[in-house]
Amino acid sequence: MRSAQSGSGSGYKYYLLTVLTVILLFNYVDRVALGLLLQDIKTDLNLSDTQLGFLTGIAFALFYSVMGIPIARWADRGNRVLIISLTAALWSAMVALCGVARSFTHLLLIRVGVAVGEAGCIPPAFSLIADYFSRAERPRATAIYQLGGALSAVVGYLLAGWVSELYGWRTTFILLGLPGLMLAGLAWTTLREPRPALLPSVKPSATPEPSLPEVCRTLWSIATFRHLLICISAQAFFNVGIGQWLPTFFIRSHGFTTGEIGTWFAVIYGASGLVGAYLGGDMASRHAAHNERLQLIAIAIAITAAGVLLSLVYVVSNAHVAFALMALTSVGLNSSNGPLFATIQTLVPERMRAVSLALVYLVSNLIGMGLGPLATGMLSDLFHPWAQAESLRYALLVMSPGYFLFAWHVWRASRTVTHDLAATQHAASQHTVTASEPAPATMERRAGKRVGAGS
Repeated sequence: MRSAQSGSGSGYKYYLLTVLTVILLFNYVDRVALGLLLQDIKTDLNLSDTQLGFLTGIAFALFYSVMGIPIARWADRGNRVLIISLTAALWSAMVALCGVARSFTHLLLIRVGVAVGEAGCIPPAFSLIADYFSRAERPRATAIYQLGGALSAVVGYLLAGWVSELYGWRTTFILLGLPGLMLAGLAWTTLREPRPALLPSVKPSATPEPSLPEVCRTLWSIATFRHLLICISAQAFFNVGIGQWLPTFFIRSHGFTTGEIGTWFAVIYGASGLVGAYLGGDMASRHAAHNERLQLIAIAIAITAAGVLLSLVYVVSNAHVAFALMALTSVGLNSSNGPLFATIQTLVPERMRAVSLALVYLVSNLIGMGLGPLATGMLSDLFHPWAQAESLRYALLVMSPGYFLFAWHVWRASRTVTHDLAATQHAASQHTVTASEPAPATMERRAGKRVGAGS
């Protein structure tokens, strides 16, 4: 949005980006901690791997994904700062309540509340970032925002690992919920919504809000968007399906404690995630600005290499070699995040940005977050009769080649992105010209005034 970019200093927009990044950190941190604490929860509540997969998968993802749509519709026409503040307070309170769950059912219901709250974080934030940062700046800005995911690994694994080992998993969840409540207040009091239509002195736009079916038809008609949607859905399935179980794998197969594996994962995913996310966004903005085709080709190469390296993690017997392979994999995968989501925000019409992200998360989370952990848990239970304690190793190994699927769809998207971006920009320019023309009634009044003046 031109008014946001020109009307706000660079100092404020980077402050906004910083606050949104920290909020994203705590949006992710409980999911990071949950993966680390699965073994303790399993023992305390006497759960199976399939139940754990259901708890971390479809039970959370269904509400997270579905609630994202109405929240994003609200974000495309309402106050995004208010939305982020309210939902941050909700998920933080529910994360703290996880610490008092006494059964599978209790924990399941609380996680549904967490999911509803966390659904209101990412689509409004991406929409705000797109308003404050230009097309050339978006890959870097989006990558900086997604550093929150890498930072959540540091906080989640390190804090959850040692607090759980010292005080238990229940205290861990209570402590993780408190910072989000303070961040919700900070966002509400210091961030501002840049839309002129929300100011009392400016009337809202007369342009009708596109309906949800219209948004879906518009997005699906864009070939690049279709491929990126499939790519992100496959990425979520394998990323979450594998990542949620990795701490448990090292605890079971390599004999680490939660504190030890939390420290290792904080270093691995923290350092490599930060390096990968920043380098990916910075290189895209610096060397391939306005060249999304080149950005997507580089992403496809990085994901392919990551898939090969990740498969080796479950083959090697030395845990420290496995850690090194994980770090390299994380650099490759995180380098794709900024350019990938920046491309989507540039590709779709401005009035559909939040909803487009919500639809991406709806599909990718139902498929990925919903089914990924569940699939891994079911495979582990299926392999247990013959693999015994190593059943999870083989389940993760079977999942790993899936990375080649979403690398292929990124490559397919690179072949159509130039054409689709040009079409989107042309449609936007036509809409701007049409919107700037006077309405027929206004033209008639002006004509009448000119006739009266002449007579």
